[in-house]
Amino acid sequence: MSDSPGGSTQQSAQPKASLSVFDACTMIVGLIVGAGVFGTPAIVAGAMNDETLILAVWVAGGVFSIIGALCYAELVTAFPSAGGEYHFIQRAFGRSLAFLYGWARMTVIVAGSIAVFAYLFGDYLSRVINMGPYSSAIWAALVVFVLTAVNYRGIQEGKTAQNVFTVLEVCGLLLIIVAGLFLAAPPAPPPVMAPGAAGGGGPWYIGAGLGTAMLFVLFTYGGWNDAAYISAEVKGERNMVRALLIAISVVAVLYVLIALAYMKGLGLYAMARSDAVAADLLKVVWGGTGEKVISIMIAIAALTSVNGSIIVGARSNYALGRDWPIFGYLGKWDAASGSPRNALVVQGVIALALVGLGAIQKAGFKGLVEYSLPVFWGFFLLVGVAVFVLRAKEPDAPRPFRVPLYPVLPAIFVCVCGYLLYSSLTFHKDNALVGLGVLAIGGVILLFARGKKAA
Repeated sequence: MSDSPGGSTQQSAQPKASLSVFDACTMIVGLIVGAGVFGTPAIVAGAMNDETLILAVWVAGGVFSIIGALCYAELVTAFPSAGGEYHFIQRAFGRSLAFLYGWARMTVIVAGSIAVFAYLFGDYLSRVINMGPYSSAIWAALVVFVLTAVNYRGIQEGKTAQNVFTVLEVCGLLLIIVAGLFLAAPPAPPPVMAPGAAGGGGPWYIGAGLGTAMLFVLFTYGGWNDAAYISAEVKGERNMVRALLIAISVVAVLYVLIALAYMKGLGLYAMARSDAVAADLLKVVWGGTGEKVISIMIAIAALTSVNGSIIVGARSNYALGRDWPIFGYLGKWDAASGSPRNALVVQGVIALALVGLGAIQKAGFKGLVEYSLPVFWGFFLLVGVAVFVLRAKEPDAPRPFRVPLYPVLPAIFVCVCGYLLYSSLTFHKDNALVGLGVLAIGGVILLFARGKKAA
């Protein structure tokens, strides 16, 4: 069987094991730590009216990420493929579900991520240059258009530029931790609301509950599933596991410290109501100058996330086009630019449409995350189930790494994914239904594509 999605032939050299544990840790931390950490802590604070619980969900997010990474490590080492989750789902459940996953990546998961980080860019850059009531949406649309055009021309960020952006991002995180934990004055007490006022459960309780908090915490931890793809390039089979454990633990400590810094510097009330929490913290400590400095640094971090999503997303859309003739327009590679230009254009149009949706609904960053959540967690759950299915379907396949404590850890992963799928549908119904509607359109297209093939 070909290792490419859909059975198409791929000629590729075998990856060479050349990465040390330190190399792998650095790459994994870079993949996980993105611009989301500058936006989600405020939403988590709004969902949990308790400092201890807030810290607990950030720790729980790290533990769950480690469990999920161990499940992915087994699949990647047993069935290596450039198709990633697309390939695992196809191998376990067949071409139809794999098609729906490819459609979901194109229209919801990756395009949604592009729009999310573009909005975060807009939220923070609007603190520096405000364009009016739709400033965040305008900036978001501009960055999607410009970076899509840059990639269309075939000009990609070099290694040096990427390292510079990463350094700026890490410096921004350290600046937040130092400012919140050591420099900020004690925050003012929250206002006392009248009995029965909106917010119930306390003087300023916003809470949407544990499900909402975990959804946004795990969105912030996202990226470790991409990190699993370097497993074949790490020296020693067990070293990949060590790198995942170390890297995710480092990120978890970093995230807990950031949450502590926000809480100590702003207080839960102000933190939960902020649309640019890092800028608000630096404004408290250093005034307008601090707000503008951190806003620019975070905007750069968001640019890096947007550009990375554009590059990866366009290539997965290209793979879908190569597999399914109905999307053959996407499966064309432009040799002159070294990029899948058609896939880039379609992806950019979808991301711009999502930015427009966020502006119309006035949902912004939070609403666009909610749009992608049920689809993301539904397919994540399927990947977890694929661990069980492939052990049964292909018991003799070489597995250089096996999930420890099988079947307990994969079962925990699947159950948590199921709970988060339920939470995304229960607590964020309106935006979530839009994402599910787009997935349903993919189902109709699948029926047409299968019918056309049968004819």
